[in-house]
Amino acid sequence: MQRQQKKPMTDCEKTKKYFVGPVATEFVAAKTGVWRVVRPDVTIEDCIFCGTCRKHCPADVVTVAKEDPNSGVYFDWDYCKGCGICANICPKQCIAMIPEEGVCKL
Repeated sequence: MQRQQKKPMTDCEKTKKYFVGPVATEFVAAKTGVWRVVRPDVTIEDCIFCGTCRKHCPADVVTVAKEDPNSGVYFDWDYCKGCGICANICPKQCIAMIPEEGVCKL
């Protein structure tokens, strides 16, 4: 770990401003899927693969495979928080939020 800079830099001596850095922060993505209490369930027969759920997902965890032989809507369960935006925005209402298994109900 580096110490905080105490002397002004040569360019800043005229203005007498000090830097408070260096600041080194490393953000590591946590698997936020453990927060989920409900999860999206897609009725694939009703889905038109428009990709609206993918566009509006705040965590960008939705993949819409339209032309593959295994076409479908896939979620990255490690990062899906179960916010339900995909279910609310779906124009065909083919995404339902169902309770996650193993969650204690109050």
